Amino acid sequence: MLLATLPELKPFDPLTLLLIAALNPAAIAVAVLMGRAADQWQKLIVAAFASACAGFVLLWIAAFLGLVQVNALGGEAGIFVMQLVLGLAWAGIGYWTARRAA
Repeated sequence: MLLATLPELKPFDPLTLLLIAALNPAAIAVAVLMGRAADQWQKLIVAAFASACAGFVLLWIAAFLGLVQVNALGGEAGIFVMQLVLGLAWAGIGYWTARRAA
């Protein structure tokens, strides 16, 4: 019953790929936490890469467990790149808020 109500990931749908990248909680959490811990702005690139990896792993686990239906998504590289770019933004927010608090 529950699986029938879950969204289906469509192949090469840019809006779906953007939503997956923008709303992935693992990517957001890793980017913000690593951004807050960064003592130099150059480390934000590493935080963005780590957040993209974490987000992609979470998406893979959700698909493996059947929480998200994936039928030939085809946009795996696009999801990773979008999560990398958005992860850089999230890490920047974490870095900026940590600097303001200090």
